[in-house]
Amino acid sequence: MDKEIIFDERRFHFTDNGDETATIVLMHGWGCDHSTLASVERTALACGYRVINVDFPGFGQSEEPEEVWGVEQYTRLIEHLIDSLSLKTPPVLLGHSFGGRIGILYSSRNPVEKLILVDAAGIKPKRTFRYYWKIYTFKTLKRLMYLIFGHDEAERRLDKRRAKAGSSDYAGASPMMRRILSKVVNEDLSDRLPMIKAPTLLIWGENDTATPISDARKMEKHIPGAGLVSFAGCGHYSFLDNPGQFAAVLRSFLTAK
Repeated sequence: MDKEIIFDERRFHFTDNGDETATIVLMHGWGCDHSTLASVERTALACGYRVINVDFPGFGQSEEPEEVWGVEQYTRLIEHLIDSLSLKTPPVLLGHSFGGRIGILYSSRNPVEKLILVDAAGIKPKRTFRYYWKIYTFKTLKRLMYLIFGHDEAERRLDKRRAKAGSSDYAGASPMMRRILSKVVNEDLSDRLPMIKAPTLLIWGENDTATPISDARKMEKHIPGAGLVSFAGCGHYSFLDNPGQFAAVLRSFLTAK
């Protein structure tokens, strides 16, 4: 069932299916929407869960934020959503990629029944000298263009330059979502990992290049009692690359007492 709430004066869409005995919140990755996790939703429904499957602001049927959001603002949205559901027990959270960032921050400061991180982001990658050279060169160029063209025209020209130089996620995003992406990818949540008290399952593709398996091992080390399941030959979308085994692992974790 399609539903929506208003948060920060923007329309936020999600689907709500299943019974109310236990609830799982599914949070998709960057550039996706709730439909990406359709197979995960089917597995959770078969396990007897009420499934809340979100469209993060800027994706699917949810409106873009009017300001540059970080992980904090997205997490506050999920806190607001869960509060609005008036659940009898804390939910299970499942976050893929970008959704994993919100799962980490939410679970570090709120009660959660279980946490599932799938090829999750949240560990800031190691940067090379070449990366920092590009960043500081761009910042110098930005200051010069502001002086020459003024703020609005400079930003228009800079957005074109960013789109050409950035990733496919960046190139396909609107100007606002590009700024948000630039902010969230540099947020390191490593210090939040030890604060997670819920039983945590990490599910990873061993060939993931977006969030490498080394990130999963760091999360496993620093989240108390976390367990890691990895799939050989799978990439950043392990739940799509190996749906059968993924579903079996998820069922086992969701039904365990």
